[in-house]
Amino acid sequence: MNPLNITERATATGTVIAVAGDLDHTHAATLRQRVESLALQPGQRLVIDLAGLTFCDSSGITAFLAARQHAVAAGADIVLAGVPANTLRVLTIVGLDQVFTIHPDG
Repeated sequence: MNPLNITERATATGTVIAVAGDLDHTHAATLRQRVESLALQPGQRLVIDLAGLTFCDSSGITAFLAARQHAVAAGADIVLAGVPANTLRVLTIVGLDQVFTIHPDG
């Protein structure tokens, strides 16, 4: 089991949150709280960089959906970047590749 590490940095277009380690039922709430604490502005972009993600269960997927809801409510855009192949497969199977903008690089 890999501990979850979340870092945040501001960019000219918005915020990048990098997620590394295991995003499971034990840690998904941490990501949700971190995203919900962001004061997103209309027109900004929230990037969730998953290049360091080693595991993601359904709780992690739910945290991504909560992040999307937070961004949309603020009038901001959201992008998942650097999504690992196994997580991308799950997102595709459940149709969330049609809901999220997904970039191959972080």
